[in-house]
Amino acid sequence: MAKYGKSAQKRVKSAMRRKKKGTLKSGSGGRVKSRKQAIAIGLNEARRKGAKVPRKSSRKRTSRRKK
Repeated sequence: MAKYGKSAQKRVKSAMRRKKKGTLKSGSGGRVKSRKQAIAIGLNEARRKGAKVPRKSSRKRTSRRKK
């Protein structure tokens, strides 16, 4: 079974094209240069539209103890 739906794939593809073209902007308004950030923006757009996208994984931060 596929993790991501077709519409999610289209959104990510669109975001990647906009990144290459130089028109993709982040939430703060700056230009996106990172490939990973472009993918994240595409997935976020897909989530908002109700596409089939897995939930965001919450990373557990490990705190390091000072000796």
